Amino acid sequence: MHYLDTSYLLKLYAHETGSAEVNAWRTGQRGFVCSRHGKLELVSGLKRHQREGRIDAVGLGQSLTQLAADEIRRLIIWLPVENNLFEDACARLAALRPSVFIRAADALHLACAARTGLKEIYSHDRHLLAAAPHFGLEGIDILSTS
Repeated sequence: MHYLDTSYLLKLYAHETGSAEVNAWRTGQRGFVCSRHGKLELVSGLKRHQREGRIDAVGLGQSLTQLAADEIRRLIIWLPVENNLFEDACARLAALRPSVFIRAADALHLACAARTGLKEIYSHDRHLLAAAPHFGLEGIDILSTS
């Protein structure tokens, strides 16, 4: 199983810098997971692309149709966001040194990946990657080696 945060998911469903590399990497992989809130972040990211003129309504519809097809084929599985996950994320966040920069949604991604028993999280977000070890995870960005 590979945990993809929204920075990678967006590269799978919208054309942006790094999309070709992430899609090529995806071809040889199986079992992608993300916290359920990542779906909302993904749709928000697609809407941002539309608002900024990078995709039109047809492109947005195609991306959402592909996402739905990938969900049906279980190429992406959304992990539940339950109260105990929020509590875990809050506790982990509260225990961090003040110098660790982390956003709330990223803390939720990291706590979800750690709670699922994963050892790695794939992201192109430098702040999430830097915070990953504080959650017992290795942050991996395949784009940094491309």
